[in-house]
Amino acid sequence: MRSRLQIVQGGGVPQEPVTTDPWQFQAECVEAFVASWTARGFSPVTIDNDTGLLERTLTALGRLAWEVAPEDIDRIVGDLAVAGRATSTRRDYVQIFKGFHRFLQARKAAQIEAAFGVRLVCPVDEFNASRHVGDDSPAQLPPPTPERVTEFFDFLKVRIASARKYAPAARDYALFRTLYHAGLRSEECALLDRADVHFGRGPFGKLHVRFGKGARTSGPRPRWVPMLDHLDLVLRWFLDDVRGKFPDSPVLFADESGGSLHPGTIRNRLRYLMELEGRPAAERFSPHALRRACATHNYERGVDLVAIQQLLGHWTVSSTMRYVRPSVTFIEDAYRRAVAGTLSELTREDPSP
Repeated sequence: MRSRLQIVQGGGVPQEPVTTDPWQFQAECVEAFVASWTARGFSPVTIDNDTGLLERTLTALGRLAWEVAPEDIDRIVGDLAVAGRATSTRRDYVQIFKGFHRFLQARKAAQIEAAFGVRLVCPVDEFNASRHVGDDSPAQLPPPTPERVTEFFDFLKVRIASARKYAPAARDYALFRTLYHAGLRSEECALLDRADVHFGRGPFGKLHVRFGKGARTSGPRPRWVPMLDHLDLVLRWFLDDVRGKFPDSPVLFADESGGSLHPGTIRNRLRYLMELEGRPAAERFSPHALRRACATHNYERGVDLVAIQQLLGHWTVSSTMRYVRPSVTFIEDAYRRAVAGTLSELTREDPSP
């Protein structure tokens, strides 16, 4: 029987892009890259932040992404360093470009080579990749102490009674208590809805963090976070007495139009409140420092490290350990607790032979 198979020219030949304008084609690639984030379930806040970062990076490079050389990466990282930008900011610029370039290699390499004669090679290498500075760096400030956090919340409580607008002042108090006691990121807290508060779930009630940060750009990773340290009482008060003074919407911590607070707004609010508090600059802290304080203070109280990992939504325990910065007297305090526990056991023993 004669074979009916025959060779047919396939679609392996590189297809040129619809437009031959390289800048327009790059803009279309950026749109496709952003669309892939939406398809993978990234939150709107994350997409907005990363889109702006990518646009700033491409503008700073001043060249088409497929023409960028290692020297161009060196230049923008160096310019950011000279401008005094933090290591994490420099790393963000490099990582967002590296992710975009990886997208071009996976989706657009054949079109770029056919139209512009360039074979994609990533310009980010071991020599210009921004070094990751861990929390063990001397430059990393320790989180605020329990006493400092208590003083700040006491200030917010007093301010509620005297603020010109009761509702925003009360919302700020509940918001920052949530950041601290639940160990949430600003982005996670901003995206909470009222329906995410479940008072009847578990012994303390839980928050459903639907847009938890995923590891290695894997998209959102939801988790359930218990409302510890009477956070359930704070949120009951907020929902009963405060939330109704804002426009009706699903958002839990709404702005005065009923929409979600931007993470940048949360940072600015905290900075403004600490300026009102009048404490010296050395005693001020960021929203993320409240998250590290949550990890540290729970660890110092004896909470299991794996439990803290689950609370914060970390991928590994090693990530959680970088958040834990015990106080300078942690060893002595742990020793006193151990000795007190041993003496208590001894006193409970039956003295009779």
